[in-house]
Amino acid sequence: MNIALFSDSYLPTKSGVVTVVVQLRKILTELGHHVVIVTVSSHESGGGEADPDVLRVHSIPSPFGDNQYIGFPHKRAVVAFLKAHGVQIIHSHTEFFIAHVAKQAGKALRIPVVATTHTMWEDFYRYYLMGGRLIPVKVIRKLVQRLYKKFYALINVSEKAHDYFKSPAMLPRTPSAVIPNAIDTKSFLAKKPTDEALLSLRRSLAIGDDDVTLVFIGRVVEEKRVEELFSVIVQVLDQRPQVKMLFVGSGGAIYDLEQATHHRHLEQRIIFTGFINWDALSLYYRLGDIFVTASLSEMHSMTVLEALVSRLPVVCRRDESFFDTVFHGENGYLADSDEAMVSHIIDLVDHPERRAAFAARSHEIAKHFSLRTHGLRTVAFYEAALARYPQAVSDAELRAAVAAVQQEED
Repeated sequence: MNIALFSDSYLPTKSGVVTVVVQLRKILTELGHHVVIVTVSSHESGGGEADPDVLRVHSIPSPFGDNQYIGFPHKRAVVAFLKAHGVQIIHSHTEFFIAHVAKQAGKALRIPVVATTHTMWEDFYRYYLMGGRLIPVKVIRKLVQRLYKKFYALINVSEKAHDYFKSPAMLPRTPSAVIPNAIDTKSFLAKKPTDEALLSLRRSLAIGDDDVTLVFIGRVVEEKRVEELFSVIVQVLDQRPQVKMLFVGSGGAIYDLEQATHHRHLEQRIIFTGFINWDALSLYYRLGDIFVTASLSEMHSMTVLEALVSRLPVVCRRDESFFDTVFHGENGYLADSDEAMVSHIIDLVDHPERRAAFAARSHEIAKHFSLRTHGLRTVAFYEAALARYPQAVSDAELRAAVAAVQQEED
């Protein structure tokens, strides 16, 4: 099968969506399919592209985050690129301009255009749009509905995403199925440091042998509720002197958090690493004893999957996006409030044997999200769509195709 993935986030930029697209391209290729990419140019890439299977379109920096771009593709060039590669189906990982040309190209070539729903824009817009806090949610909901309504079918990464898009105010008639995100375990854990290298990294970050280290990895931005997480951590540190906190990642909220850390004289206990390349992230997970996040805006968190693969217990807020990765009392805790997070974290700090049991369970749960299974399910979704196109495919047909794929481990 010849497949085109459209995305306004791609290498060398790093994000959850980039990881998803890179991993999907890899596994589809390994399964014998030909995959091309239509994506943005970026300052990091220099606007050029050595890979003949990647089409970079003109883009400008986006206001929606660091190292993010808005693409302005030319339909004619995109259609010519897809024709040259004999593309049979288009899979969009964005809903903006690149998605618009994906739908135009699909119509011109008479092939289906499907999309994965990655972002809960109702939780994001108020942080990025000028005057966003004054815009009613129903306005954003209407916009999202309009952006997604002309896709042939949707892949939802979680039941949370499925329920949202199936709600009466959204797109209840658009056929869809749930295919959770996955993790390329072999690639993620490929960098195996020596004990000396890990010890050196611990020393460079002032993490002692007896410290219990909490770790957050991801974009340090408001919509991830990092300020609320910071408040939780300060309460934990006040009660447990052996605890340290590691924020791994970059983002617009870092300056304020660093200032708050300095104000409280906690520079030796709350550590900010800044941006870390994905291929080195596994080292930082290995420094942690407990993964923590207060985010309520996830669709299906890639960093939580990485934490599971890294054998870490997880303490997070109770949110439907975590219901298939974090099981309360088994591999972590789902806190009903920020205040409850404090007691759950302290419970794991005080009970190392419980941390070890939760860590082992996380490793077992991670096996349910193998990249090979994800790839096979995605192909089954494509095949079900192609079998019906241009007539409408049903939810039942898509769900049955995905469910028929047996779970495999990487």
